[in-house]
Amino acid sequence: MRRRDKEIQDRAEIDQIIDAALVCRLGLCQDGVPYVVPISFGYDGQRIYFHGAVEGTKIDYMTANPRVCVEFEGDVRLTADERNACGWSISYRSVIGHGIVAEITDPDAKLCALNQIMKHYSGQENWAFDSGQLGRTRTWSIAIESVAGKHS
Repeated sequence: MRRRDKEIQDRAEIDQIIDAALVCRLGLCQDGVPYVVPISFGYDGQRIYFHGAVEGTKIDYMTANPRVCVEFEGDVRLTADERNACGWSISYRSVIGHGIVAEITDPDAKLCALNQIMKHYSGQENWAFDSGQLGRTRTWSIAIESVAGKHS
């Protein structure tokens, strides 16, 4: 990180930013072509969980290259300066992570992943999913290899 004075090194603060985020941006690359997509997610402190349809662009990219990047942000505020264009600024806290994505196919593990997603948004665990819903949903986890936090 170029600006070490803006770096967040405390893992608890990094986890708090992820836990408070409503959206995860998933960065993918296939044949040198980048693709970024917002996803809903769950987080257990080590892995990011997400789900999707049974086919699509995101799946094509993940199949071609399982190395991914994720981004989370929070506490975003615009500071305006009505007289100076260069005085405008944005304050924020953000996290960028890298890892490997893998599909979850085991039914019990898939159910746990979907519950982790629901826990992130609802605060509740042990949701019931019918077999039809499970059959129409693919689920993945990202094993996080590195994370870096930043604030401004």
